[in-house]
Amino acid sequence: MNTLGKILLFTLLALVALHLFPILLVPAGLALAALLALGALLVGVLAALLGTGLSLVAGVLVVVLVVVAVLAPIWLPGLAIYGLVSLCRRPAKATA
Repeated sequence: MNTLGKILLFTLLALVALHLFPILLVPAGLALAALLALGALLVGVLAALLGTGLSLVAGVLVVVLVVVAVLAPIWLPGLAIYGLVSLCRRPAKATA
């Protein structure tokens, strides 16, 4: 096939592609819109899960703080006694 034939063939293919471009653009646009909608849905679900996880962590933290506050009359004197014993105990001799 000579060069002129190739140029005419590629020109004809380019013209056909330009004429079919609007027809092919509609399904591509619909696919893009569907992907955007799916992405927005996934972002919404992720935000909901993140909000649920953060509220769950906050709830567990509140429960832990309440337990620590309720048990403070037990562990604070124990901690004080442990500290006094540690102060009064002789330090261990260093070994060479």
